[in-house]
Amino acid sequence: MATEQVLTSENFPAEPEKATMEGKNKMIGFWLFLGGETVLFATLFGTYLALRNSTANGPSGEELFSLPLTFLATMLLLFSSLTSVYAMYQMKNNEYGKMQLWMWITVLLGLGFLILEIYEFNHYVHEGLKYTTSAFSSSFYTLVGFHGGHVVFGLCWIITLLIRNSRRGLSLYTAPKFYVASLYWHFIDVVWIFIFTAVYLMGKVG
Repeated sequence: MATEQVLTSENFPAEPEKATMEGKNKMIGFWLFLGGETVLFATLFGTYLALRNSTANGPSGEELFSLPLTFLATMLLLFSSLTSVYAMYQMKNNEYGKMQLWMWITVLLGLGFLILEIYEFNHYVHEGLKYTTSAFSSSFYTLVGFHGGHVVFGLCWIITLLIRNSRRGLSLYTAPKFYVASLYWHFIDVVWIFIFTAVYLMGKVG
């Protein structure tokens, strides 16, 4: 296990997340994990694009999608990615308190995104777009809902790290954990950009 010695200005490395072999191994394992996640999302995207016009006389995306609401959700998620960048910047400057602050702001923005997505799904169900309504609805809820599940997982991950390490300070053991969680959050944001484009923008223009 990597050392839990609290980092100070005297022993602070330039890249604390990669300063130990354990940290480097975490990075390699994480990129391999993201490779599998990318293949999985690519499969869901391909399925949705193949079925997006199969509405079976049910509501279509063009009829239901609200771009202002989705744009607001997109801005919340993009800003949460920016705040996680600030958090990692503070981590590299050995400003643990400021890092925690920016990570909590990231959590709040992510929760805002989830609330809007839950509201959106609830609205669609009341408008007649249920999971089994059509091939379009099934592929839509699977793709967007699967991403939402990743957001929930990412939030739980970050919150757990913040609570568990609230009094530990920054060390060569905790730094890689926060860094990998931040990278995961960026991955979620990148996937959402593709969803916003392929699902919502293409859905509105037909």
